Amino acid sequence: MLDVQTDSEAPPRDCPLCPRLVEYRRANQIANPDWFNGPVPSFGPIEAPIAIVGMAPGVRGANRTGRPFTGDHAGILLYKTLLEFGLARGQYEARPDDGLALTGCRIVNAVRCVPPANLPTPAETTTCNRFLTRELQLMPNLQVALALGVLAHTAVLKACGIRQSHVKFRHGALHELPDGLILANSYHVSRYNTNTGRLTDVMFQDVIRSILNRVAATAG
Repeated sequence: MLDVQTDSEAPPRDCPLCPRLVEYRRANQIANPDWFNGPVPSFGPIEAPIAIVGMAPGVRGANRTGRPFTGDHAGILLYKTLLEFGLARGQYEARPDDGLALTGCRIVNAVRCVPPANLPTPAETTTCNRFLTRELQLMPNLQVALALGVLAHTAVLKACGIRQSHVKFRHGALHELPDGLILANSYHVSRYNTNTGRLTDVMFQDVIRSILNRVAATAG
């Protein structure tokens, strides 16, 4: 398991590390001054055994609201499923003050700032990986990291010091990493994947169910 660190290293609100993302953030701040427009913080208890790793904030979703997967289509399936399986409580209403709370998982993005066209570059993903690494280190009870999509899968492997070629992304897979962390894979809960049927409600439910079974088996 990853060594637990005691200090936090979240990106500052005006993080300067990725010039293209900084430029895009500033453009959004000018166009939409009432939006969050900054590196989106993680959501959920640090003591949770499950980390759900997304790709990056959506421009009209988390970049607007300041909460992961909140305000765009991707949050619909994600939060509905988390509520169904008891990993969240309350009601998801696509806004950060809706009262929704995560109870058994924590959500973090591989890249904290919104990228143009919703796609970070490999260099931006690498630069931001220090924050994902620290995030996983700070979770003292972490057992499973659920990667939503290939980019998140690769980011988790990098955070764990493992080459991507050694662990291939496969929807529904549960990969046991050398340090004991389980890396689970799911297609991203994006509008494209759900509208095309690449990812259905049942498919995503099966992924969450398999993760909870693994956590329960470990606890037992």
